[in-house]
Amino acid sequence: MIILTTSAAAQSISVIPRIYLSTFDLLIRDDSTNVQETYNITNAVISGNYLNFSNIFNPILTENHFYDLILTSESLGVIFKDRIFCTDQDIDQLNNDYFNLNENEYLSYNGHDNTYKVR
Repeated sequence: MIILTTSAAAQSISVIPRIYLSTFDLLIRDDSTNVQETYNITNAVISGNYLNFSNIFNPILTENHFYDLILTSESLGVIFKDRIFCTDQDIDQLNNDYFNLNENEYLSYNGHDNTYKVR
């Protein structure tokens, strides 16, 4: 799964496709609204086993939505499929900082230490 944000700036994506191309179409479909957008990617670069490219998503992606991602070539068909999740939370899986569904929703109460007297 690819994690993206609601940023209006260019966002980088790294994939391992079936076929490595520098020019292809990027299709994303919002699972909630079923709206599909197509982007023409011309700046893909091969780095090791990865195909790296960046794109500005307009309209901006929606927070907490899932998207289907499909990379296609006119002559070769589908070269890659994956899912996108859009969130503005800082996620770093290498440091065990995962997505928190209830972030900033609940506050903990620290006013009582739960001690009692025994007579």
